Amino acid sequence: MKKIAIFADVQNIYYTSRQAYGKQFNYRKLWQIIKAQGKITHAFAYAIDKGDNQQIKFQDVLKHLGFEVKLKPYIQRSDGSAKGDWDVGITIDIMEVAPLVDTIILLSGDGDFAILLEKVKNTFSVTTEAYGVPKLTAKALVNSCTHFHPIDSELLL
Repeated sequence: MKKIAIFADVQNIYYTSRQAYGKQFNYRKLWQIIKAQGKITHAFAYAIDKGDNQQIKFQDVLKHLGFEVKLKPYIQRSDGSAKGDWDVGITIDIMEVAPLVDTIILLSGDGDFAILLEKVKNTFSVTTEAYGVPKLTAKALVNSCTHFHPIDSELLL
C-alpha cells in the first residue's frame, strides 16, 4: 500500500480559496480522496495561532481528521503588518519525511516550494503532488510537482 504524507499550508489555502471562490476549503473531502489512494502515514497542518474560538474549533476538526496541527503565534508588527510564515518549518518536515513515504502532498500555491518539491522528487524518488487554487498558484510550483490538483468546487464547502 502506498505511504502518503500531507503538508497543509493552512493560511495559503484559506486565503486563496476565499479570494478565488468566496468559500472555505473542505479538508474532510480532501482526506477522503487521499485516503482512497493509500495509507496516510503523516499529516501536518501549519497555521497561525490568533487564539480565537472559531480558529480553535477549526483546528480541532483538523486534529479529528488526523492532522497534527502546528501553530506559530500571530505577530503584529508596529507598522500594522503581520507575520506568520511556516515555509521553513514545512520544508524541514518534508525533508525529514520524504525518505519514509512514496508520495508527498503539499496544499499550497506558494512558488517558494517549487525548489523543494523538485528536490525531494529527484533525491528520494517520491511522487510529489500539490493542491492549489489554479489562478493563484505559482506556475513554478505547478511545474515542479509530479501531479497538480486544482482546488475547485469539489473541494470547497
